[in-house]
Amino acid sequence: MHNHDILIRLRYALDIKNKDMVEIFKLGDIEVTREEVMQMLTKPKDDYYDEYDDDMDEVEDGVICNNMMLESFLNGLIIFKRGRQEPKPGQPQSQAPAVKNKESMNNILLKKLKIALTLTSEDMIDILDEAGVMITKGELSAILRKVGHRNYKECGDRYARNFLKGLTLRYRG
Repeated sequence: MHNHDILIRLRYALDIKNKDMVEIFKLGDIEVTREEVMQMLTKPKDDYYDEYDDDMDEVEDGVICNNMMLESFLNGLIIFKRGRQEPKPGQPQSQAPAVKNKESMNNILLKKLKIALTLTSEDMIDILDEAGVMITKGELSAILRKVGHRNYKECGDRYARNFLKGLTLRYRG
């Protein structure tokens, strides 16, 4: 699933307004204009979006939302929903990006949405169940683990897509 698809579905599911989208990006330490947000929320005409890099690129269809931007948006969403957390003594001021590769973006999406929306594992299982996907607590735990953990499992597009669908059903249905 492409990052712009995630943004579009997340915006719809949580009923986030355009001005709030700009604010959330700002909370995630990325400055974007309302016009750039609207371009990110426009579906592209081709599959050029399969190849992301860490710079914000302009294409004829609009602004590409790369992994770094999406992760910053999700960090901003956590702050927007729960407030800024003060760093503990000895903890770095800002965290290093968690995105290692394209596949891990779905895992990061689920982890950060769990934090932002204050969801329990049971809530996440219920949301996926509402979308018609059965997942065990062990499978969910494997998806939410840190990359490199022996029980870590990459989250496929199916789970990410259906989780966003379940959020839509829960928050807008």
